[in-house]
Amino acid sequence: MPRTNPEKKAKQLAKYLRDERPDYHYLKAVFRHLRTELNVAVENNSKSLPDIPTEEELQRYYQVVWKAKNSQDLLIIKTLLYTGARVTELINMKLSDVDFQRCQIRINSGKGDKDRVVPFPEQFKEVLALHAENLKNKGATYLFESSWKKPYTDRGIRKILERYAQEAELDKTISPHKLRHFLFTWLKKQGIDDALIQPYSGHASRQSLEVYSRLSLADAQTEYSDVIRRFPV
Repeated sequence: MPRTNPEKKAKQLAKYLRDERPDYHYLKAVFRHLRTELNVAVENNSKSLPDIPTEEELQRYYQVVWKAKNSQDLLIIKTLLYTGARVTELINMKLSDVDFQRCQIRINSGKGDKDRVVPFPEQFKEVLALHAENLKNKGATYLFESSWKKPYTDRGIRKILERYAQEAELDKTISPHKLRHFLFTWLKKQGIDDALIQPYSGHASRQSLEVYSRLSLADAQTEYSDVIRRFPV
């Protein structure tokens, strides 16, 4: 027997429910019980697990970056790894956004047009400060600028990362997004709670971070600072 058109069926059901003057929560409860009565399972549209590098792969990758002796490439990759910033957030970081006193970088108008701060390790402060001072003396505006004194593009950053992945002969690609995943997964493994990771990650909710928990695996700067000393690179 063919099914009734969903729109038509909705109108039929509306006749039965209109006298109840239902609101959203009432309808949600009704349809939850209706699913139970009809034995309809809720589809689980869970996020797929990201294909992040292992610690061994990341260390191998970093050794190639280190041996290249390109200081700006090294700083770009470490900033992505330490802060978990998205690539668009990285290329828009300005020298004035870096707070060396607190070891934080302000992200302006990140995903969802939200501002936040991201941490970096105390031991990273000196080398980043020297880099920033050098750029400042050259009249730069952004934390990372190309040889043409312009901010990097999304594509430019991705090409840098992928070049080192090829030199390291990794079986998987390395992207800003995968480095971001690596950091948050690693923090989860150190026992850092989602509630502390969320403000730094820029995720809309703690539920958005459940994917890192399934990998088995800061507003709390001390928590971050305590564990980041053990970071693989």
